[in-house]
Amino acid sequence: MVVIDVGWATAAGAVRQLNEDAVVIGKQVLAVADGMGGHAAGDVASQMTADALLALDTQVVLRPADVVSALVTVSEAIARRAEHEPERWGMGTTVTGLALVTVGGAQHWGIFNVGDSRVYHFVDGHISRCTVDHSEVEELLAAGQISEAEARVHPDRHVITRSLGTVPPPHVDLWMVPTVQGERYLVCSDGLVNEVDDGEMAQVLGAAETAQLTVDTLMSMALSRGARDNVSIVVVEVLTAPGSVPGEAGRVRTEPRDRLGTGKE
Repeated sequence: MVVIDVGWATAAGAVRQLNEDAVVIGKQVLAVADGMGGHAAGDVASQMTADALLALDTQVVLRPADVVSALVTVSEAIARRAEHEPERWGMGTTVTGLALVTVGGAQHWGIFNVGDSRVYHFVDGHISRCTVDHSEVEELLAAGQISEAEARVHPDRHVITRSLGTVPPPHVDLWMVPTVQGERYLVCSDGLVNEVDDGEMAQVLGAAETAQLTVDTLMSMALSRGARDNVSIVVVEVLTAPGSVPGEAGRVRTEPRDRLGTGKE
């Protein structure tokens, strides 16, 4: 059995009045959904997504296909609701997170993502980003047209290319990785990424603090810097992982979706 320590926090930030983020803290599913669409819209979409993921948390055996199917289904539900409730037209949400899924009889992390919220992995002093942003700026960066520094200040950095609530529903990115004792994961909305860079995140994650104290430090940094967007943070530390050697972790490995039975597109 995988034993974890979890810390989390969410805030409207220093500028916005409404917090459109929703955080999922379950025993098997941990996630952040960053809603879009303004008052009575973005917060509804993110909460619908959180509820759908929390429903998965009750399953005795959670499989990769279950996660993808739940996200596709809630995306369709968001789209239908927006169509029938004009005041919520255009609502949607990003979502990213971790699920303890069973593959080949053993528990693995299923890292999922739609949009530009992120999951980071930290082990042995090294931080790496597990997810790929679905954004115009990420595409420019991948094409070598802009640098990392330019990406952080690009005027289109908030324009995303994939979200829940679209017709047809989006492709859900899913990566499978083993659980490793001592590793930490950081799940966050882009409100944190806007204010705290990866190097600073690594320093905080590497401090000998509990998961909650780590979250509190990161949140304090974001708010003290003006937090222009909603900020949501989840930190997960693996205390016990059967069959793993403490500190022995490689980079994130991916599996083709057709080998995982990812369900509905």
